[in-house]
Amino acid sequence: MGRIPYGNRRADILTQMPQADRLSFISEGLPIIAASARSFWDAAQRLEHGSREQNVLEGFAEEEAAKVLILMDLARCPSKHIARRVQSIVKTFYDHLGRMIYADAQGWRPVNITELQEYIDRERRGHYLEGYVGEYIVPNWNLYSRESTMYADIEVHEDGVPQWSAPRGNGGSRAIFGNPPLAILLIEAMAALGMFTPAGVRIVHDVWATLDFVDTQHFDDGRRLFVEMVGRLHAAEIVTDDATDDHVWQLNSNWQMPMYNLEFGRVPVDLEDIEAERDAALWHEVGI
Repeated sequence: MGRIPYGNRRADILTQMPQADRLSFISEGLPIIAASARSFWDAAQRLEHGSREQNVLEGFAEEEAAKVLILMDLARCPSKHIARRVQSIVKTFYDHLGRMIYADAQGWRPVNITELQEYIDRERRGHYLEGYVGEYIVPNWNLYSRESTMYADIEVHEDGVPQWSAPRGNGGSRAIFGNPPLAILLIEAMAALGMFTPAGVRIVHDVWATLDFVDTQHFDDGRRLFVEMVGRLHAAEIVTDDATDDHVWQLNSNWQMPMYNLEFGRVPVDLEDIEAERDAALWHEVGI
């Protein structure tokens, strides 16, 4: 029996579109997602600072912004490789952890794409060690903080005793000196430069698709393509009157290299493996 294909969560339809139609459809959605991100952010700033409700809405805003960045990477992908990558990109589009890592990765400074994947791998482990010498086994912090802020739930830690967890805020905000987090600043800079227009998305693709970012490609490669892209956006006369030098600086400095070929899914960790890792860390630190 066939699955009924009607409803939401259907970004997989992007895998079935010809390239020109896909770019046009992406350009239609980018301002919608960006407006959603800004709406969540603005609503959050009207709530009590550091409250659970503010934290939840700020998290929603950042994840929405990440969806724009993911689609922009789909636009940056060389046409000849899209068929084998688009399904993975769409999966990240709907994955909470993938979106959070995407947002966090903006502004990172890896040497090249290979090192960028190593950075991401550390962030997508299902569990890892914390403490002075790595004595505690803890769940992935991004996922845990998201879920524990949103939902009341039952938790079990290493002592094996179940306990109820009441959702609560972390007492802080994602705002940076009063400004939204980097992911939101970047997508608003993109909008100001005309990158959300059909012509803008096409220029993004035409420029960035000339180089496949898969291993040794580095920040200078991205900077060179960015400068070319901005020149073409200006030549096409689609840069808006709202664009400023700061928008250009933000993107040139902090927009991450294309991540269309990288893995973002949660990596399960076996209990035996992480216990062995902890024992090794203890032995190294204190000679146990």
